[in-house]
Amino acid sequence: MGQKKQGSDSDQITEPKKRRRVGFAVPCWADCFSSCSYGFDVDASVEANHCIKIYLVSSKEEVDAPNTNTCVIDPVDLNQFFGEDGKIYGYQGLKITVWISSISFHVYADITFESTSDGGKGITNLKPGLQDIFAENLVDSKDDFLQTFSTESQCIKYGFLIIHANATLKSSHIFQLIIEGALAVDRSIISKGEIMHQKPFHGQISNLDKPLEGETSELQVARLVVSNMSVGHLYSRLVPLVLLLVDGSTPIDVTDPKWELYVVTEKQNDQQGDSQCRLLGFTAIYRFYHYPDTSRMRLGQILVLPPYQHKGFGRYLLEVLNTVAIAEDVYDLTMEEPLDYLQQVRTCIDILRLLEFSPIEDAVKSAITCLKQGKLSKKVQPPRLAPPSTAVENVRKSLKINKKQFLQCWEILIYLGLNPTDKYMENFTEFISNRMKAEFLGRDSENAGKRVIDVRSDYNSEMSFVLFKTQSNEGRSIELNGSETNQEDQLRQLVDERIKEIKLIAEKVSLQRA
Repeated sequence: MGQKKQGSDSDQITEPKKRRRVGFAVPCWADCFSSCSYGFDVDASVEANHCIKIYLVSSKEEVDAPNTNTCVIDPVDLNQFFGEDGKIYGYQGLKITVWISSISFHVYADITFESTSDGGKGITNLKPGLQDIFAENLVDSKDDFLQTFSTESQCIKYGFLIIHANATLKSSHIFQLIIEGALAVDRSIISKGEIMHQKPFHGQISNLDKPLEGETSELQVARLVVSNMSVGHLYSRLVPLVLLLVDGSTPIDVTDPKWELYVVTEKQNDQQGDSQCRLLGFTAIYRFYHYPDTSRMRLGQILVLPPYQHKGFGRYLLEVLNTVAIAEDVYDLTMEEPLDYLQQVRTCIDILRLLEFSPIEDAVKSAITCLKQGKLSKKVQPPRLAPPSTAVENVRKSLKINKKQFLQCWEILIYLGLNPTDKYMENFTEFISNRMKAEFLGRDSENAGKRVIDVRSDYNSEMSFVLFKTQSNEGRSIELNGSETNQEDQLRQLVDERIKEIKLIAEKVSLQRA
């Protein structure tokens, strides 16, 4: 579960560049790839997507011996990290196997190939591409990687080692440290966070991590401030997974105190009283100021680790966020361009909440009644079935659902109220068509838009503008292209897609209510 990109009101916030330590499990002569040649005439190339395989593993035993339960990560696009065309040149039989620890999120890359040859486009240096993805999570050797399963088995629960600048290394082994100065160990990343919700958990999380007999388990959602050093370090460990799995993502600014991290973890206690804390997923929330004295919460990133996806943890995170938004009386809760699947989960949650929200019950019933009275297509002036402004405001104030999201939910609420739906489907389709026609073609638009225009000013021409509400078909954000006939065809296709989406969500909601 993820979304296209994160951002603030000024779109994306990028993290300042910093020095990154990178290690590779390749032969020592790999640094000389650019000078190697075996005399091949044809410049061999392969797409990064075709030669890199990534595993998420939870134990030493899974490394080099993956089984049917080992999680294979299906990244969005690896080609983007390797040159303009996404191809790797100069290798015969190139195979890159990447292992990511689900315990500490360290990474080990095993690179093998048969031979190299410069056929005209050089021999691709693999370091920059892998560095762009995994950065400081990469370790120098396989032995170092395997040690992380024991040395950092409690890193989520207790924290990561934060080494001061005057600490020195005894040898190349990254875990042997001589402390000449202070060694700061943050032993409570999660415990220092604010627990927003917790509940017992008795189900099996995945085939990869089966609860042991006699264990008790508890789910927790904790809120962490990203600008805290240890929390920022935790997020930096998660960035590679964000880049691999969330389309169009960029890292958030870990120095900005307005970013909050909500992490969902599973805490297991065995019969001896020992506990382990397993990270299942997280979401990044940005707090915006809203005039005059409140704030808005915007979801910038959300990710459930691959072994735990489609098991309800993402929904659990969203439900906790809704509870937080209401308890802290923010203006509303929004999302930054959610992907389709995330939007469906979000809408299902909101529909269930709205079905229990009595202040809008009469408005929904009124719209349903209008659809049941005659054929809309034969009416000279179709009824306006948009929700009244009082309903929109009540939903925002009480449930923190913003207007755009509520209008999406409104149509589904009406569909759910049409019983039997088949009898009134023609009118419902006409209702959706009229709304989309007004939105995209600008005919009898019920919704005024907004437009920004430049104005002359003695102060600063680049910073002077007027924002005003437009009327009728002005300020539309989407245009349909082509002739009127083509526009009608495009509109019909959009209506069909919207009806299909409404039916899908309505079906899911009905199953959850059953």
